[in-house]
Amino acid sequence: MKKKNITTFREAEDYINDIPRFTSKHSMEETRAFLHSLGDPDRELRIIHVAGTNGKGSVCACMSSILEAAGYRTALFTSPHLVSIRERFVADGKKITEEAFLQVFLHIYNMLDWDVLEREEKGAYHPTYFEYLFFMAMVLFAEKRPDFCILETGVGGRLDATNSVNRKEISVITHIGLDHVEYLGNTVGKIAFEKAGILQPGTPAVWWDTCSEATEVLRECAGKLGILADSVSEKDYCFLNFKRKTIDFCVHTRYYKDIPLTLNTIAAYQMENCALAVRAIERLDRGERITREQIQEGVNRFFWAGRMEEVFPELYVDGAHNVDGIRAFLETVAADGHDGGRTLLFSAVKDKDYEHMAKQIADSGLFGRVAVVHMQGTRALNTGHLKASFAECDICEPEAFDTVENALSVLLRERRAGERIYIAGSLYLAGEVKELLEHDQFRRRIEKISSQP
Repeated sequence: MKKKNITTFREAEDYINDIPRFTSKHSMEETRAFLHSLGDPDRELRIIHVAGTNGKGSVCACMSSILEAAGYRTALFTSPHLVSIRERFVADGKKITEEAFLQVFLHIYNMLDWDVLEREEKGAYHPTYFEYLFFMAMVLFAEKRPDFCILETGVGGRLDATNSVNRKEISVITHIGLDHVEYLGNTVGKIAFEKAGILQPGTPAVWWDTCSEATEVLRECAGKLGILADSVSEKDYCFLNFKRKTIDFCVHTRYYKDIPLTLNTIAAYQMENCALAVRAIERLDRGERITREQIQEGVNRFFWAGRMEEVFPELYVDGAHNVDGIRAFLETVAADGHDGGRTLLFSAVKDKDYEHMAKQIADSGLFGRVAVVHMQGTRALNTGHLKASFAECDICEPEAFDTVENALSVLLRERRAGERIYIAGSLYLAGEVKELLEHDQFRRRIEKISSQP
């Protein structure tokens, strides 16, 4: 491996994308050692750490929104991104600039021992894809000096690079399900144990009460550490009213009693994520500075891209990409109040349980038309496998499209009056759709198609 002369954002982005995502990761000791070589930037930060299977990004964004409504400055490190890699680094509500990305990339790049790397000696250290981005976040955010830094884990928790930080203000664990089983274990209990690895002595914790198996593991781990721990469940919030584009609900809290809240989304599962975020904020603040009005304002402002996001009139993109995600997506569709026809565009990557996801979709009976599409990228399933996943289901054979651009053009052109189109199955699919819609030429074309009688 030879050192390159990298001088632009695109060159830096290409370099990071060339680092294999799932090579053998480094030990926690190695990660901590490199973080120490960077000057322990994490020690300058008040860190909120979030792990879980589904809802991590939403919980991070909701907590950030509440804290900002209360006058705090926040920094947010999340993954994956939908369109731009810069989405992973948000400070004061804005993703970092290309110039800032390049600067912090080079800071890490120049810290590597290139003499050893170029000789390819055994034990030569080079961060993995995710580790590199994490180190960038720590250096960048230490410079920004926010009041709170919110970190989302990549995969798991116990051995995740983000778990190398020295100290946390609070640990938060979202809904736990069967995903990344090849890395984390093939039972909910085993996965819960990996997520519980972010718990830390002296640091309070809050988690979503997914099921008795997961909660038992989390309680046991918290008990061994002797930490304050709260679980949040469906009993801690109640649905009030569903309007066309918003959801009214109420969260039961300890310091503020019942708080009526409004979500600007049709995603019913965000009530769960917001309830967890509110409880985490309660535990963090202990009702001392943040008011119920600020919580209401923060939840009202809360937005997380690619989660039942209306990206074009009556065209909704959802990042559901595993069995639990599809379950939550279907529950939202069933309750969204739409009384016209429904079409679904679906795709998935090879390492997900796409056959089970297809069965969930078919069994729901929610969609009069289902189409599948081959996404970009080497992990994407081809349309043959996607169609076959529906073969045993009680549903008409889905239509197949070779590109997302072609699929959107046809589905919008053939859309009937009152019909709503949903897109789900992969975050990569959500990102591809959003990226397409950012191109003025394509957007003008579908606007023209949609305006035709």
